[in-house]
Amino acid sequence: MSLRVAMLSVHTSPLHQPGTGDAGGMNVYMVELSRALAEQGVHVDLFTRCRGEGYPPRVDLFPGVQVQHLHAGPRRPLPKEAMPGLVLDFALALLKAGSDSPYDLVHSHYWLSGQAGSLAADQWQIPLIHTMHTMARVKNATLAPGDKPEPQLRIEGESRLVAAAQRLIANTPEEAIALQGLYGAAPDRTDVVMPGVDTRTFHPSDGRRAARARLGVPQDAFVPLFAGRIQPLKGPDVLAHAVAELLLESPDVRRRLLVPVVGGISGSGSRVPGELRELCGRLDVLDVIRFERAVPQRELADWYRAADVLVVPSRSESFGLVALEAQACGTPVLAANVGGLPTAVRDGETGLLVHGHQPGDYARELLWLWRHPASAAAMGAAAVRHAEGMSWRAAAQRTLQVYERALENGAGRVGQRRRHAPAPTAAPSWRNGRTAVPA
Repeated sequence: MSLRVAMLSVHTSPLHQPGTGDAGGMNVYMVELSRALAEQGVHVDLFTRCRGEGYPPRVDLFPGVQVQHLHAGPRRPLPKEAMPGLVLDFALALLKAGSDSPYDLVHSHYWLSGQAGSLAADQWQIPLIHTMHTMARVKNATLAPGDKPEPQLRIEGESRLVAAAQRLIANTPEEAIALQGLYGAAPDRTDVVMPGVDTRTFHPSDGRRAARARLGVPQDAFVPLFAGRIQPLKGPDVLAHAVAELLLESPDVRRRLLVPVVGGISGSGSRVPGELRELCGRLDVLDVIRFERAVPQRELADWYRAADVLVVPSRSESFGLVALEAQACGTPVLAANVGGLPTAVRDGETGLLVHGHQPGDYARELLWLWRHPASAAAMGAAAVRHAEGMSWRAAAQRTLQVYERALENGAGRVGQRRRHAPAPTAAPSWRNGRTAVPA
């Protein structure tokens, strides 16, 4: 029997442009996983909060995948800090929306969605599967200078969610270890499902020269690319300092250097773009760093193809989908050796990993890539082969196995759904921010 899955994303919509606001790799993950699941016969409803952006209540994303906008709180964008108070409203709207369409399980993404998902799964008496994507304790251990730590509310909410979910999905073995060590996740309820890459969009296509011609990038330029949300966590300041050190070490690079920064303002880093420009001005690198808006996936693929290397100096990264996308386009990656990036990038084969965030270390690797274009090209060719082995179809098959284990071990077995329990009508004690899920 075909599975019906309620997939949740409270704070950001699958329809949002990745690289802007709070939209990033998680948005891509939900869209591509849902499509791959639907291609294997699963029906997926993606529930998100209505923000008054003019979307219809229901949007057919792919055959078998529908985005549904729920009314929870004011119909306007809100910062994530305001979201915990809307969890109950979202859960009530979810229960109402699903009252005539029973689901086999709930799959929530990010801790806020997990709170609503826990309530809905409990009322429907079906399993809750949760994917963290990021963790407060990991982020707080790797903060950028001056960055704001994640609140205790989130830490407590994540801890209780780890205990409540029937299955936890980690992107990498390293993330699974962090879940177990930092949150006490049970190993026998934690599964590793590595994300994939959409090779229909991200592939070498007609090559670097053609991509540069389309984008207006000089053919003889040396192009290290930054692609992602502009926020301290992603380390754009590290790249700016690295470019300055590269030019001090080898001034002759300046005449051919072009560093595109492709991405938009993040909800958690709204001051960073202006600060980054000021930093670039102080470092005397504004003539080589080129700020570009966030772009749709197909145009982003051209930026990857046009680049000599993608630079990912993130301070924390649960996986780093941009690294896999760039490799699928034939571009090697220079990345921080953090989180899931060592899984996404094969050090010395498809790219280079840097321990720590010292700009001089990145500058030295950039200079090596500049001076060894043949070696960089060989890495790019190996990167394509590496990315081809990581498909969303494989990720969906692995996710289906997780779903099956959850259904075998709990209520909600396909064909044996219990009748829906009555929806809660009063706010539980945690609604006003003391904790994040029912005790």
